[in-house]
Amino acid sequence: MSKENDEWFEGASDDDPDEEDLFEDDFASGFGGGPGSEGFEEDFESEIPRIDLGIEGLDEMIQGGVPERSLLVAMGAAGTGKTTFGLQYLQRGLETDQKAIYITLEEDREDVVQAATEKGWAFDEYIENDELAVVDLDPIEMANSLTSIRGDLPRLIDAFDADRLVLDSVSLLEMMYDDPAERRTEIFDFTRALKKAGVTTMLTSEAAEGNAYASRHGIIEYLTDGVFILQYVRSEFRETRLAIEIQKIRNANHSRETKPYEITNGGISVYQQANIF
Repeated sequence: MSKENDEWFEGASDDDPDEEDLFEDDFASGFGGGPGSEGFEEDFESEIPRIDLGIEGLDEMIQGGVPERSLLVAMGAAGTGKTTFGLQYLQRGLETDQKAIYITLEEDREDVVQAATEKGWAFDEYIENDELAVVDLDPIEMANSLTSIRGDLPRLIDAFDADRLVLDSVSLLEMMYDDPAERRTEIFDFTRALKKAGVTTMLTSEAAEGNAYASRHGIIEYLTDGVFILQYVRSEFRETRLAIEIQKIRNANHSRETKPYEITNGGISVYQQANIF
C-alpha cells in the first residue's frame, strides 16, 4: 500500500377539536401505544450473529438485532441527527469492547471527537487506547484515490481489527462524480468493498429534496442491507417533530411503524411506544 494511502488511515482514530391530535408536548408520556408497539414474540432463533445499534427505543424495534457485517445507512435531511446517529452507533460498540473506525468527509477530526465528548462519550480515551480510529478525509481527495482506498480498505480494517465503521457522509462522496454512470459504478464498488471487509458499517446520507425516502442521488438505499429514515413530521397545529422509520433490514424482523424521536444531550432516543399518526 502506498504511503499516501497509509496517511488517510493514520490517526484512525398546533387546536382543532375536529382534528386528531398528532402530537403531545411530552413524548415519553403524551403518546399512546399503537398496533405493533407491544414488541415481538419472545421466541427468536437465528444463527446469524447480531448486534445492537445503541439507539434507545430503536433497538427494541428490531427483533434480535442487526445482522453483523451489514451495510446500513441513516438517511435524512439536514438537522435530523445523522451524525449523532453514527456516533452513538460507534459508542455502543466501544462500550462493549468492540473496536471502531469513524471516517468523516464533513468535519475535522477534532470536531468529531468534541461532538462525541459533549454527548458524554469518551472518544478521546478510546483513541488513546487504540480502540477507535477517527479519520478526516477531503471528499475530493477520497474520490481521486477511491480505487486504491477501496483495494486497501479490507486490509486496513483487518489490521485495526475493527468491528464497526461509520462513513459520514456518503452523499459528499457521490457529489464528486458528475457522470451518473461513473457515480453508480464507483459507489457500487466502494460499498461492495465495505461488505467484503467483514465490518458492520453505518453510512449517513442526505435525503432527496421533497422525498425523505430517497437519497439525493437515488443510489445508496439500493446498495445497503438496512435503511433508517430520519425525517421531519409537520402538523398544521403543532410544532415540527422528528420521526424515524426502518425502511428495510435484510435478514431481520423489524417494526414498520414511524416513531418519534428526540436528539438530547445524551444522544438520540426513540419513543417506541409512542404514536405520531
